[in-house]
Amino acid sequence: MTHFGIICPPLAGHLNPLIALGQELRSRGHRITFLQIPDLEAKVCSEGLSFRAIGLCGDQLGSLTGTFQQLGESSGLKSLHYSVSFCQQVTALFCQDAPSAIQAAGIEALLVDQLEPAGEAVAEFLGIPFVSLCCAQAIHRQAAMPPFFTPWSYQNSCGARLRNLVAYHLLDRNSKPIEEVLNRYRQEWRLPLKHGFSLSCSRLAQISQQPATFDFPCPNLPESFHYTGPFRNCSSQPIPFPFERLTGQPLIYASLGTLQSSKQELFYSIAAACEGLDVQLVLSSGGGMNPAAVQALPGSPLVVSYAPQLEVIARASLTITHGGLNTVLDSLSNGVPLVAIPITYEQPGNAARIKWTGTGEMIPLNHLSIPRLRATIQQVLSEDSYARNALRLQQSIRQSGGVKQAAEIVEQAITSKIGMT
Repeated sequence: MTHFGIICPPLAGHLNPLIALGQELRSRGHRITFLQIPDLEAKVCSEGLSFRAIGLCGDQLGSLTGTFQQLGESSGLKSLHYSVSFCQQVTALFCQDAPSAIQAAGIEALLVDQLEPAGEAVAEFLGIPFVSLCCAQAIHRQAAMPPFFTPWSYQNSCGARLRNLVAYHLLDRNSKPIEEVLNRYRQEWRLPLKHGFSLSCSRLAQISQQPATFDFPCPNLPESFHYTGPFRNCSSQPIPFPFERLTGQPLIYASLGTLQSSKQELFYSIAAACEGLDVQLVLSSGGGMNPAAVQALPGSPLVVSYAPQLEVIARASLTITHGGLNTVLDSLSNGVPLVAIPITYEQPGNAARIKWTGTGEMIPLNHLSIPRLRATIQQVLSEDSYARNALRLQQSIRQSGGVKQAAEIVEQAITSKIGMT
């Protein structure tokens, strides 16, 4: 059996899928240790997995906490700017602390989030195998593929390719702070330098929790790339929910994830758009609304700080989301169509795929109005094509294998590598 270490950004959208994969591997007899900032120790340990702290320096940790707040309060380009600063700090922490933590723990192989380039560097420095996991949108840097942070649909034309290449160039330029800190360690470790926006991409296996049907056409993928569908299992920490308060009306589930939970004006718009419709709105606020803000919402939505998302979505007719991949996949896993209001990061790209697959509609944040949102909700609820397409994606997800298939690919890739050494 293998002792796996897990490296990922310290964000719920990355942490939760990798906890599910870690639990699946643990059930197969492997040992799993997360390498993370101390804030996440209680969460990881409550799921029955081991933990090694990195970033014990108080100044750095305080700076990260402040960045979390800025990330949640901003949107668009401003949010991307804060994101670069955040990623730079996290990359520095992993490069600084992970090698010694891995050696002290006796970790033999790494599971690395695609969006944490330090994971690949650390694995190469230590000479241990690693597998890449795409917990957010799988990033294929090809001219025909719109960059993940854009709301552009796929177009196989010269104009679209040129547009995409310009956007990738801007991404590279804005990612310079991350490149600089990463290359400082790569140079010290005598590894080839990286240029531009860097990812952790394993030659052994790259695994995405998207199904292939929820992506744009992407030719020439490496043989090591696998679409497995969502990494999910039953959490050991059940979340209470007042199911007895559901009215039996068509249920709309609305969530903005964890980072964007401070967007109270967006929650207000969602509630106002649903007011007067023959629906029941369940709003998961992510802990971002105080009682006075909840009381001020139009209509009578059922508001909870956190919801057992899969269980609630299983009863829903529609999901309203910021476009985070986990909520999108949870909805499609249940055949539930979506209305996406993307805010930042890869959310515009996920919303573009919702539109592309016909599983819902997208409203850019800067074009959002209550009448437009209400009309879009009514459109998606009333036109059968959205539900049919969502059911088609549901079937695709069921056939993709999910977390069990991902674990099998990990085992095969690492076993073959270790067997060769």
